[in-house]
Amino acid sequence: MNDHGHDHQHDDQHDDEHGRPAPDTELTGSTDPAEPDASGGQREPMPTGPERVPTAAVPLRERIKRRGPMLLRRGQVDLTTTDQRLLDSTGEADWVHTDPWRVMRIQAEFVEGFGALAELGPAIGVFGSARTPTDHPHYAQGEEVGRLLVEAGYAVITGGGPGAMEAANKGASEAGGVSVGLGIELPFETGLNAWVDKGINFRYFFARKTMFVKYSSGFVVLPGGVGTLDELFEALTLIQTQKVTEFPVVLLGTAYWQGLIDWMRDVVLADGKIRASDLDQLHLTDDPEEAVRIVVDRLEGGSSSRPAGSYPE
Repeated sequence: MNDHGHDHQHDDQHDDEHGRPAPDTELTGSTDPAEPDASGGQREPMPTGPERVPTAAVPLRERIKRRGPMLLRRGQVDLTTTDQRLLDSTGEADWVHTDPWRVMRIQAEFVEGFGALAELGPAIGVFGSARTPTDHPHYAQGEEVGRLLVEAGYAVITGGGPGAMEAANKGASEAGGVSVGLGIELPFETGLNAWVDKGINFRYFFARKTMFVKYSSGFVVLPGGVGTLDELFEALTLIQTQKVTEFPVVLLGTAYWQGLIDWMRDVVLADGKIRASDLDQLHLTDDPEEAVRIVVDRLEGGSSSRPAGSYPE
């Protein structure tokens, strides 16, 4: 993810006589200008952009991160993520005694996600780089995709971060549709962008991935990096193995994606590692209108349209 982290510091006038920062007022996540605190001064709004998990070199009073739905500051900040602790196989065997509690936490994430999204209705997942600048043509395309999907009657689901994800959320929100963001706890913390109208923060990638596929009827994929490729190939794997049916995947940006398609055809397919029908699942275009039209035609014009949240038995 992109490292756009910004320092979150308190002015000296906020310190009490012992040099401790004054307590925050209610955290709303607003991105509006600084709001007055309880003492009549000013405080910065709760950050919604990416934050880096601080190291020990960062002064205690300047540390800030999110952990799932929680916001942590100063002495409450730890320097690892939930996924890191789950996958850690080093050290003593004390982790054996904590796994049952992890199972309960994992279960809670699924319950929370299912409960929040069960009544979402038809939705399309939009993926792309968190590093996409707001003045880049890919950002403008993301906005247009979000707007067009809403006009076609679909909610928009993204990873809730900045860049291309923010663009799609912005387009959907400004068009009056449902703009969903599914965030994740990362070492470089990414808060939900300001255009997410319904957001959930996850600790575990696999719970978050399930929500993307279960509640999306297809994907539109803008240029992106490892995370974007991960979501793309997971969708292709689920389609290939028939875990999902009638799930259109559109790649937006021929100059960016054509090399990948060529490699899959000339190397992977030629070596017999995939079938030609696997490549047929990918649609490539430079036009946001065509991308949305492909999705809508596949879902509404096909003979086996898959409602959001459904799987074959």
